[in-house]
Amino acid sequence: MVLSIFYQFFLLGCTSFGGPAAHLGFFKKHFVDNLKWLSNERYSSMISLSQILPGPGSSQVGFAIGVERAGLLGGIAAFIGFTLPSFLIMVVLALSATQLQDNLTGVIHGLKLFAVVVVADAILSMAKSFCKTTALKLVTFASTLFILISPSIFSQIWLLVIAASMGMLYRFSPIPDSTTSKVGKWHWPALAIFVGLFVLSFFGFSDYLYAPFYQAGALVFGGGHVVLPLLQNSVEHLSQESFLTAYAAAQAVPGPMFTIATYLGAVTQPDNVWFGAIIATLAVFLPGLLLMYSCHHSWHALSNLPKFASVTAAINAAVVGLLAAAFYQPIWSSSVTNLWHIAIVVIGFSCMKLFKPPIWMMLIAFASLGLFLS
Repeated sequence: MVLSIFYQFFLLGCTSFGGPAAHLGFFKKHFVDNLKWLSNERYSSMISLSQILPGPGSSQVGFAIGVERAGLLGGIAAFIGFTLPSFLIMVVLALSATQLQDNLTGVIHGLKLFAVVVVADAILSMAKSFCKTTALKLVTFASTLFILISPSIFSQIWLLVIAASMGMLYRFSPIPDSTTSKVGKWHWPALAIFVGLFVLSFFGFSDYLYAPFYQAGALVFGGGHVVLPLLQNSVEHLSQESFLTAYAAAQAVPGPMFTIATYLGAVTQPDNVWFGAIIATLAVFLPGLLLMYSCHHSWHALSNLPKFASVTAAINAAVVGLLAAAFYQPIWSSSVTNLWHIAIVVIGFSCMKLFKPPIWMMLIAFASLGLFLS
Protein backbone atom coordinates (compact mmCIF):
# COMPACT_ATOMS: atom_id res chain seq x y z
CA MET A 1 0.00 0.00 0.00
CA VAL A 2 2.75 2.48 0.96
CA LEU A 3 4.75 1.71 -2.19
CA SER A 4 1.62 2.21 -4.29
CA ILE A 5 1.08 5.63 -2.70
CA PHE A 6 4.70 6.59 -3.38
CA TYR A 7 4.44 5.47 -7.00
CA GLN A 8 1.21 7.37 -7.70
CA PHE A 9 2.53 10.58 -6.17
CA PHE A 10 5.90 10.20 -7.87
CA LEU A 11 4.15 10.09 -11.24
CA LEU A 12 2.28 13.28 -10.39
CA GLY A 13 5.49 14.87 -9.09
CA CYS A 14 7.05 14.35 -12.52
CA THR A 15 4.16 15.88 -14.46
CA SER A 16 2.37 18.42 -12.21
CA PHE A 17 3.33 21.79 -13.66
CA GLY A 18 1.46 25.02 -13.00
CA GLY A 19 1.60 25.69 -9.26
CA PRO A 20 -0.59 24.78 -6.27
CA ALA A 21 -3.98 25.40 -7.92
CA ALA A 22 -3.07 23.13 -10.82
CA HIS A 23 -1.74 20.49 -8.43
CA LEU A 24 -5.06 20.36 -6.59
CA GLY A 25 -6.82 19.84 -9.90
CA PHE A 26 -4.48 16.97 -10.76
CA PHE A 27 -5.05 15.40 -7.33
CA LYS A 28 -8.83 15.52 -7.71
CA LYS A 29 -8.80 13.97 -11.16
CA HIS A 30 -6.34 11.24 -10.18
CA PHE A 31 -7.26 10.29 -6.62
CA VAL A 32 -10.95 11.23 -6.43
CA ASP A 33 -12.24 10.69 -9.96
CA ASN A 34 -9.97 7.92 -11.27
CA LEU A 35 -8.63 5.90 -8.33
CA LYS A 36 -11.59 6.56 -5.97
CA TRP A 37 -9.28 6.73 -2.97
CA LEU A 38 -11.53 9.25 -1.21
CA SER A 39 -14.81 11.07 -1.69
CA ASN A 40 -15.17 14.52 -3.21
CA GLU A 41 -16.49 15.83 0.12
CA ARG A 42 -13.49 14.54 2.05
CA TYR A 43 -11.12 15.95 -0.55
CA SER A 44 -12.83 19.35 -0.33
CA SER A 45 -12.41 19.31 3.43
CA MET A 46 -8.67 18.71 3.05
CA ILE A 47 -8.40 21.71 0.73
CA SER A 48 -10.34 23.87 3.20
CA LEU A 49 -7.98 22.95 6.01
CA SER A 50 -4.89 23.62 3.89
CA GLN A 51 -6.18 27.13 3.18
CA ILE A 52 -6.30 28.10 6.86
CA LEU A 53 -2.93 26.62 7.84
CA PRO A 54 0.52 27.98 7.03
CA GLY A 55 2.60 25.86 4.70
CA PRO A 56 2.55 24.49 1.14
CA GLY A 57 -1.12 23.93 0.33
CA SER A 58 -0.89 21.27 -2.37
CA SER A 59 1.79 19.31 -0.49
CA GLN A 60 -0.34 19.39 2.65
CA VAL A 61 -3.33 18.03 0.72
CA GLY A 62 -1.18 15.31 -0.86
CA PHE A 63 0.18 14.39 2.57
CA ALA A 64 -3.38 14.23 3.95
CA ILE A 65 -4.45 11.91 1.11
CA GLY A 66 -1.58 9.60 2.01
CA VAL A 67 -2.52 9.69 5.71
CA GLU A 68 -6.14 8.94 4.83
CA ARG A 69 -5.03 5.97 2.75
CA ALA A 70 -2.34 4.37 4.94
CA GLY A 71 -1.73 6.42 8.09
CA LEU A 72 1.44 8.37 8.81
CA LEU A 73 3.63 6.15 6.62
CA GLY A 74 1.24 6.76 3.74
CA GLY A 75 1.50 10.51 4.27
CA ILE A 76 5.31 10.36 4.30
CA ALA A 77 5.31 8.24 1.13
CA ALA A 78 3.00 10.73 -0.59
CA PHE A 79 5.19 13.68 0.41
CA ILE A 80 8.45 12.03 -0.72
CA GLY A 81 6.94 10.82 -3.99
CA PHE A 82 5.50 14.19 -4.95
CA THR A 83 8.55 16.22 -3.87
CA LEU A 84 11.40 14.01 -5.06
CA PRO A 85 11.35 14.92 -8.80
CA SER A 86 11.47 18.69 -8.22
CA PHE A 87 14.02 18.21 -5.41
CA LEU A 88 16.42 16.41 -7.75
CA ILE A 89 15.96 18.96 -10.53
CA MET A 90 16.58 21.90 -8.18
CA VAL A 91 19.79 20.30 -6.84
CA VAL A 92 21.06 19.84 -10.40
CA LEU A 93 20.20 23.47 -11.20
CA ALA A 94 21.99 24.66 -8.06
CA LEU A 95 25.08 22.66 -9.00
CA SER A 96 24.98 24.12 -12.50
CA ALA A 97 24.57 27.64 -11.17
CA THR A 98 27.62 27.41 -8.90
CA GLN A 99 29.81 25.83 -11.56
CA LEU A 100 28.70 28.02 -14.49
CA GLN A 101 27.99 31.30 -12.70
CA ASP A 102 30.06 33.43 -15.07
CA ASN A 103 28.27 32.03 -18.11
CA LEU A 104 24.75 32.42 -16.72
CA THR A 105 24.61 36.20 -16.20
CA GLY A 106 22.25 36.85 -19.11
CA VAL A 107 20.06 33.84 -18.41
CA ILE A 108 19.80 34.78 -14.74
CA HIS A 109 18.65 38.29 -15.60
CA GLY A 110 16.04 36.87 -17.94
CA LEU A 111 14.81 34.65 -15.11
CA LYS A 112 14.65 37.66 -12.79
CA LEU A 113 12.39 39.46 -15.29
CA PHE A 114 10.29 36.30 -15.46
CA ALA A 115 9.98 36.40 -11.66
CA VAL A 116 8.62 39.96 -11.91
CA VAL A 117 5.84 38.77 -14.23
CA VAL A 118 4.95 35.72 -12.13
CA VAL A 119 4.88 37.57 -8.80
CA ALA A 120 2.74 40.36 -10.29
CA ASP A 121 0.26 37.76 -11.47
CA ALA A 122 0.30 36.06 -8.05
CA ILE A 123 -0.38 39.34 -6.25
CA LEU A 124 -3.39 40.12 -8.44
CA SER A 125 -4.81 36.62 -8.03
CA MET A 126 -4.36 36.63 -4.26
CA ALA A 127 -5.79 40.14 -3.94
CA LYS A 128 -8.96 39.04 -5.76
CA SER A 129 -9.34 36.10 -3.37
CA PHE A 130 -8.28 37.67 -0.06
CA CYS A 131 -9.11 41.39 -0.34
CA LYS A 132 -12.81 41.48 -1.13
CA THR A 133 -13.82 44.12 1.43
CA THR A 134 -12.62 47.66 2.12
CA ALA A 135 -11.32 46.65 5.55
CA LEU A 136 -9.20 43.83 4.10
CA LYS A 137 -7.85 46.15 1.39
CA LEU A 138 -6.79 48.60 4.11
CA VAL A 139 -4.99 45.78 5.95
CA THR A 140 -3.14 44.91 2.74
CA PHE A 141 -2.16 48.53 2.05
CA ALA A 142 -0.96 49.10 5.63
CA SER A 143 0.97 45.81 5.57
CA THR A 144 2.78 46.81 2.38
CA LEU A 145 3.85 50.17 3.85
CA PHE A 146 4.92 48.53 7.12
CA ILE A 147 7.25 46.04 5.40
CA LEU A 148 8.66 48.62 2.99
CA ILE A 149 9.55 50.87 5.93
CA SER A 150 10.93 48.04 8.07
CA PRO A 151 12.08 45.13 5.88
CA SER A 152 13.18 42.35 8.25
CA ILE A 153 12.08 38.88 9.28
CA PHE A 154 11.01 40.18 12.70
CA SER A 155 8.86 42.88 11.08
CA GLN A 156 7.14 40.17 9.06
CA ILE A 157 6.48 38.11 12.19
CA TRP A 158 5.10 41.14 14.00
CA LEU A 159 2.95 41.93 10.98
CA LEU A 160 1.30 38.50 11.15
CA VAL A 161 0.83 38.81 14.92
CA ILE A 162 -0.79 42.25 14.54
CA ALA A 163 -3.04 41.01 11.73
CA ALA A 164 -4.15 38.05 13.86
CA SER A 165 -4.87 40.38 16.79
CA MET A 166 -6.94 42.65 14.56
CA GLY A 167 -8.87 39.58 13.39
CA MET A 168 -9.70 38.81 17.01
CA LEU A 169 -11.00 42.33 17.67
CA TYR A 170 -12.76 43.04 14.36
CA ARG A 171 -14.80 40.62 12.27
CA PHE A 172 -13.21 40.53 8.81
CA SER A 173 -15.28 37.61 7.50
CA PRO A 174 -18.96 36.68 7.61
CA ILE A 175 -20.23 34.34 10.29
CA PRO A 176 -19.94 30.70 9.13
CA ASP A 177 -23.14 28.92 8.22
CA SER A 178 -22.84 26.61 11.20
CA THR A 179 -21.66 27.89 14.58
CA THR A 180 -21.61 24.47 16.24
CA SER A 181 -19.45 21.54 15.35
CA LYS A 182 -18.31 18.37 17.03
CA VAL A 183 -14.70 18.76 18.10
CA GLY A 184 -12.57 16.21 16.32
CA LYS A 185 -9.49 14.35 17.47
CA TRP A 186 -6.29 16.38 17.73
CA HIS A 187 -2.82 14.87 17.47
CA TRP A 188 -1.15 16.74 20.30
CA PRO A 189 2.38 15.23 19.95
CA ALA A 190 2.65 16.56 16.37
CA LEU A 191 1.46 19.99 17.50
CA ALA A 192 3.97 19.95 20.38
CA ILE A 193 6.81 19.08 17.98
CA PHE A 194 5.77 21.95 15.70
CA VAL A 195 5.80 24.47 18.56
CA GLY A 196 9.01 23.11 20.08
CA LEU A 197 10.97 23.29 16.82
CA PHE A 198 9.61 26.77 16.13
CA VAL A 199 10.80 28.04 19.51
CA LEU A 200 14.19 26.36 19.11
CA SER A 201 14.63 27.96 15.69
CA PHE A 202 14.79 31.36 17.42
CA PHE A 203 16.46 30.57 20.74
CA GLY A 204 18.15 27.19 20.59
CA PHE A 205 19.47 26.63 17.09
CA SER A 206 19.08 30.02 15.45
CA ASP A 207 22.49 29.75 13.77
CA TYR A 208 21.83 26.33 12.27
CA LEU A 209 20.85 25.90 8.64
CA TYR A 210 17.40 24.57 9.44
CA ALA A 211 16.27 27.64 11.44
CA PRO A 212 15.40 30.21 8.70
CA PHE A 213 13.77 27.58 6.53
CA TYR A 214 11.69 26.18 9.39
CA GLN A 215 10.60 29.70 10.36
CA ALA A 216 9.58 30.44 6.79
CA GLY A 217 7.61 27.19 6.50
CA ALA A 218 5.83 27.93 9.77
CA LEU A 219 4.87 31.49 8.84
CA VAL A 220 3.96 31.26 5.15
CA PHE A 221 0.27 31.83 4.51
CA GLY A 222 -0.62 31.95 0.84
CA GLY A 223 1.66 29.37 -0.74
CA GLY A 224 5.05 29.24 -2.37
CA HIS A 225 5.10 32.83 -3.65
CA VAL A 226 5.24 34.21 -0.11
CA VAL A 227 8.18 32.05 0.99
CA LEU A 228 10.53 34.22 -1.10
CA PRO A 229 10.32 37.44 1.00
CA LEU A 230 10.54 35.47 4.25
CA LEU A 231 13.69 33.67 3.14
CA GLN A 232 15.10 36.82 1.56
CA ASN A 233 15.32 38.46 4.98
CA SER A 234 16.39 35.44 7.01
CA VAL A 235 18.91 33.42 4.98
CA GLU A 236 22.30 35.11 5.21
CA HIS A 237 25.17 35.30 2.72
CA LEU A 238 23.06 34.83 -0.40
CA SER A 239 22.76 37.32 -3.25
CA GLN A 240 19.50 38.57 -4.71
CA GLU A 241 20.45 36.78 -7.93
CA SER A 242 20.44 33.47 -6.08
CA PHE A 243 17.01 34.13 -4.60
CA LEU A 244 15.39 35.23 -7.82
CA THR A 245 17.02 32.49 -9.88
CA ALA A 246 15.72 29.95 -7.37
CA TYR A 247 12.26 31.49 -7.55
CA ALA A 248 12.16 31.43 -11.34
CA ALA A 249 13.43 27.86 -11.41
CA ALA A 250 10.75 26.77 -8.94
CA GLN A 251 8.15 28.13 -11.37
CA ALA A 252 9.49 25.98 -14.17
CA VAL A 253 9.86 22.58 -12.54
CA PRO A 254 6.97 20.23 -11.71
CA GLY A 255 5.89 19.63 -8.15
CA PRO A 256 5.72 21.99 -5.14
CA MET A 257 7.11 25.52 -5.31
CA PHE A 258 8.53 25.14 -1.80
CA THR A 259 11.48 23.30 -3.37
CA ILE A 260 12.89 26.79 -3.81
CA ALA A 261 14.39 25.91 -0.41
CA THR A 262 16.20 22.97 -2.03
CA TYR A 263 18.08 25.33 -4.34
CA LEU A 264 18.85 27.82 -1.60
CA GLY A 265 20.00 25.11 0.82
CA ALA A 266 22.29 23.69 -1.84
CA VAL A 267 23.97 27.01 -2.70
CA THR A 268 24.24 27.86 1.02
CA GLN A 269 26.39 24.76 1.56
CA PRO A 270 28.71 24.63 -1.49
CA ASP A 271 31.01 22.11 0.23
CA ASN A 272 28.11 19.75 1.03
CA VAL A 273 25.40 20.48 -1.50
CA TRP A 274 23.25 17.41 -0.89
CA PHE A 275 23.25 17.89 2.89
CA GLY A 276 22.23 21.54 2.54
CA ALA A 277 19.49 20.70 0.03
CA ILE A 278 18.01 17.91 2.18
CA ILE A 279 18.04 19.88 5.46
CA ALA A 280 16.53 23.03 3.90
CA THR A 281 13.83 21.02 2.10
CA LEU A 282 12.79 19.07 5.18
CA ALA A 283 12.84 22.20 7.33
CA VAL A 284 10.59 24.28 5.07
CA PHE A 285 8.03 21.49 4.53
CA LEU A 286 7.95 20.05 8.06
CA PRO A 287 5.90 22.79 9.83
CA GLY A 288 2.99 22.58 7.39
CA LEU A 289 2.95 18.78 7.46
CA LEU A 290 3.04 18.69 11.26
CA LEU A 291 0.11 21.11 11.45
CA MET A 292 -1.83 19.15 8.84
CA TYR A 293 -1.28 15.90 10.72
CA SER A 294 -2.17 17.43 14.10
CA CYS A 295 -5.57 18.81 13.11
CA HIS A 296 -6.79 17.18 9.90
CA HIS A 297 -9.52 15.44 11.93
CA SER A 298 -10.58 18.70 13.60
CA TRP A 299 -10.94 21.11 10.71
CA HIS A 300 -14.75 21.38 11.10
CA ALA A 301 -14.39 22.75 14.63
CA LEU A 302 -11.80 25.28 13.47
CA SER A 303 -13.61 26.50 10.36
CA ASN A 304 -16.87 27.03 12.26
CA LEU A 305 -15.34 29.36 14.84
CA PRO A 306 -16.21 32.94 13.76
CA LYS A 307 -13.11 34.48 15.34
CA PHE A 308 -10.84 31.91 13.75
CA ALA A 309 -12.33 32.67 10.34
CA SER A 310 -11.80 36.39 10.96
CA VAL A 311 -8.18 35.89 12.04
CA THR A 312 -7.53 33.81 8.91
CA ALA A 313 -9.01 36.54 6.67
CA ALA A 314 -6.86 39.24 8.30
CA ILE A 315 -3.68 37.16 8.00
CA ASN A 316 -4.37 36.39 4.34
CA ALA A 317 -4.83 40.10 3.60
CA ALA A 318 -1.57 40.90 5.40
CA VAL A 319 0.19 38.23 3.35
CA VAL A 320 -0.90 39.96 0.13
CA GLY A 321 0.71 43.15 1.47
CA LEU A 322 3.84 41.21 2.38
CA LEU A 323 4.10 39.89 -1.16
CA ALA A 324 3.43 43.34 -2.64
CA ALA A 325 6.34 44.76 -0.62
CA ALA A 326 8.57 41.94 -1.83
CA PHE A 327 7.49 42.67 -5.39
CA TYR A 328 8.98 46.14 -5.13
CA GLN A 329 12.03 45.18 -3.07
CA PRO A 330 13.91 43.09 -4.09
CA ILE A 331 12.12 41.68 -7.15
CA TRP A 332 11.36 44.82 -9.19
CA SER A 333 14.20 47.03 -7.95
CA SER A 334 16.92 44.48 -8.72
CA SER A 335 15.49 43.29 -12.05
CA VAL A 336 13.95 46.24 -13.92
CA THR A 337 16.56 48.92 -14.62
CA ASN A 338 15.59 50.43 -17.98
CA LEU A 339 12.71 50.94 -20.42
CA TRP A 340 13.55 47.73 -22.31
CA HIS A 341 13.04 45.73 -19.14
CA ILE A 342 9.71 47.43 -18.49
CA ALA A 343 8.58 46.63 -22.03
CA ILE A 344 9.59 42.97 -21.65
CA VAL A 345 7.72 42.68 -18.36
CA VAL A 346 4.57 44.32 -19.74
CA ILE A 347 4.58 42.15 -22.87
CA GLY A 348 5.27 39.00 -20.86
CA PHE A 349 2.50 39.77 -18.38
CA SER A 350 0.05 40.49 -21.20
CA CYS A 351 0.93 37.23 -22.96
CA MET A 352 0.48 35.30 -19.72
CA LYS A 353 -2.99 36.75 -19.11
CA LEU A 354 -4.25 36.67 -22.71
CA PHE A 355 -2.80 33.44 -24.12
CA LYS A 356 -2.02 31.45 -20.94
CA PRO A 357 1.04 29.63 -22.38
CA PRO A 358 2.71 26.83 -20.38
CA ILE A 359 5.07 28.09 -17.69
CA TRP A 360 8.02 26.21 -19.17
CA MET A 361 7.49 27.99 -22.50
CA MET A 362 7.61 31.40 -20.84
CA LEU A 363 10.66 30.38 -18.85
CA ILE A 364 12.55 29.46 -22.03
CA ALA A 365 11.45 32.70 -23.70
CA PHE A 366 12.66 34.90 -20.83
CA ALA A 367 15.92 33.00 -20.42
CA SER A 368 16.57 33.38 -24.15
CA LEU A 369 15.75 37.12 -24.02
CA GLY A 370 18.12 37.58 -21.11
CA LEU A 371 20.88 35.79 -22.98
CA PHE A 372 20.23 37.91 -26.08
CA LEU A 373 20.23 41.19 -24.16
CA SER A 374 23.48 40.29 -22.41
